[in-house]
Amino acid sequence: MKQSTVVTFPSEELLAAVGPLPEGLEAGIWDLESDPVGVALEAIEIAVFPYMAKFSELEAVRTAPNLRLVQTQTTGFDGIRELVGPSVSVATAHGVHAASTAELAVGLSIASLRGIGESVRDQANAHWNPRRWPGLADRKVAIVGVGGIGEEIRKRLVPFEVELSRFGTRARTDEHGEIHAIDDLHSHASSIEVLILIVPHNASTHHLVDARLLAALPDDAVVVNVARGPVVDTDALVAELATGRLRCASDVFDPEPLPEDHPIWGLPNALVVPHNGGNTEAFLPRMTKLLKRQVVAWAEGRASENLVYSAEAAERP
Repeated sequence: MKQSTVVTFPSEELLAAVGPLPEGLEAGIWDLESDPVGVALEAIEIAVFPYMAKFSELEAVRTAPNLRLVQTQTTGFDGIRELVGPSVSVATAHGVHAASTAELAVGLSIASLRGIGESVRDQANAHWNPRRWPGLADRKVAIVGVGGIGEEIRKRLVPFEVELSRFGTRARTDEHGEIHAIDDLHSHASSIEVLILIVPHNASTHHLVDARLLAALPDDAVVVNVARGPVVDTDALVAELATGRLRCASDVFDPEPLPEDHPIWGLPNALVVPHNGGNTEAFLPRMTKLLKRQVVAWAEGRASENLVYSAEAAERP
């Protein structure tokens, strides 16, 4: 008789939400901060990571000698391969956060372009301060990143009557029109009034938005980052914001969390959100639906959804 596959969940709440596991799976609880509950460490083959945990702080995962798959609750997976090593496959929560991150990207764009941050500060001082703000309609908006979340942002921008351009890893055309190559971003920068970033962080996108690109953006342009903090050179951004020439509305930063004495806190043209992109009440139901499908696949010995790295495929000659 085949032994059950042991899967750990980071909390009782998540395990309860997923419901009874199919035959062939055995559940345990492991938050990767303390010892596993209900199962032996050496029995664990699949581990679901905690949500919003820093991957660099999950080194305990390396102590499971028979681990073969980790499932994240995030879309991003930068740093996981280095954490778990080449013998462990990695599946992500691709799609789970798409709607909530897309709505935040649009919300941040509107909030910056309509001066919502300034109005909140004026409210605190009981200061009635009407001004004419640019607004989103008729703005030249660029989405950098055309994956699942980038597409959800595109769809949500359509009703706002913007002039939209998109940038991906290579130039091409899809059913929605032209996609420029990210390598050509600098040549288009002078006509981008709202720059929305939703690319993964890797060697090619590290500091993609640097001092040179920021300098090429037109006056009053807004940088909206819902990707990863290091996609933007923070020092270069702060230097440009300090002049008052540009604005930013960002959900992610480098470093995170922002230190209390970081200069960006005091800049009136910066709107700071503490990495809340996917963290809405839509998260748990959508994550639960994905995990319900995943546990069936795991029980049946099928490949996981959203597999971004397969240790088995890597071992093939």
